[in-house]
Amino acid sequence: MTDAAQLLAALGTVRDPELDEPVTDLGFVRSCTVSADGVADVRLRLPTYFCAPNFAFLMVADAYDAVSGVEGVHRTEVVLEDHFASDTINGGVAARSGFARSFDGEAVAELDQLRADFVRKAVLAGTDRVCRPLLAAGRTTDDLAELTLGAVPASADLDRLRARRAELGLPSGDDAPLLVDATTGDAVGAQALPLHLRKARLTKVSLEANSGVCRGMLHARYGATLGRGETPGASHGDNHLKMENA
Repeated sequence: MTDAAQLLAALGTVRDPELDEPVTDLGFVRSCTVSADGVADVRLRLPTYFCAPNFAFLMVADAYDAVSGVEGVHRTEVVLEDHFASDTINGGVAARSGFARSFDGEAVAELDQLRADFVRKAVLAGTDRVCRPLLAAGRTTDDLAELTLGAVPASADLDRLRARRAELGLPSGDDAPLLVDATTGDAVGAQALPLHLRKARLTKVSLEANSGVCRGMLHARYGATLGRGETPGASHGDNHLKMENA
């Protein structure tokens, strides 16, 4: 029998596209339940009533796909709560209509390009996460330019960088250069190296700052657990993630 923990594990693969963090870690999953006959119900919430509808649509659609793929789930309902476009998003995802049809007259294209743009930012941020410890250990920027992914010590950050690069079709094998252009996949040349590393650093700092803002706003809105039991010090009250097996 499918249980709610399996749903939560599946939801852990769903990311906020802008922040490149799982919705489970961010506290965006209010509840997930599954009935004995395989009906899954997921409730999502966001930091503000006016969070961008395109970002919200991506998360709801990805949550639907992730939960629907869990063995034993026969029907899935994903509901975004307390958002100005909740009805449109929830209805569009349930009908598998896509973003442009769901927001007919307001949207002119699907969200593939937007998703790719954010994954490119995640590649840049991931590059900084992998390079920073190497530089701290005494490697020079010239050293980094010569490294391949296979020559970098194993780490969760390296795995994450490989995964994001693979999503974009960029080189991600052991023989791939550590430093590549996030759009073309070409190795970064010596002349472009300082700017590339600077952009990677700024992108990572920006993502982490935005993540902190979102967590704080979610807590201010709901007094909620901010993901994986993490809060800024307030009482959790009744705001723990609800997981139930019916």
